[in-house]
Amino acid sequence: MTQTILERAVAEGLRMTGQRRMIATVLDGSRDHPDVEELFDRVRAQDPKISLATVYRTVKLFEETGILEKHDFGDGRARYEDAEREHHDHLIDIDTGRVIEFVDPDIEALQNKIADKLGYRLTGHRLELFGTKK
Repeated sequence: MTQTILERAVAEGLRMTGQRRMIATVLDGSRDHPDVEELFDRVRAQDPKISLATVYRTVKLFEETGILEKHDFGDGRARYEDAEREHHDHLIDIDTGRVIEFVDPDIEALQNKIADKLGYRLTGHRLELFGTKK
């Protein structure tokens, strides 16, 4: 990933207000998968005047332009991450809600093998595993 969320938003021609810039910067610093309320809390810590509606609208705009990727990890909350992060899959602990990012070469190879066997070339995929600790 060579550009930040803010840089891609500007490149998309989005009007970047100070509050949108702050939201983009907070998202860039996130290493987890925040929902809008978590993002709102983080942004509000820097700007107490920002509204939840502004955060919702900005996240929706970033999602619609392909800057953010929306995830549903089965907990009833839409969560977000940078759409241009390096490829990874997710393991979701259904007891705690913890999301673990991982890359496994064997899984990647198997997916390609299956697609090839069915006469396809993969252009992308999303893998989300759900489980509980042993």
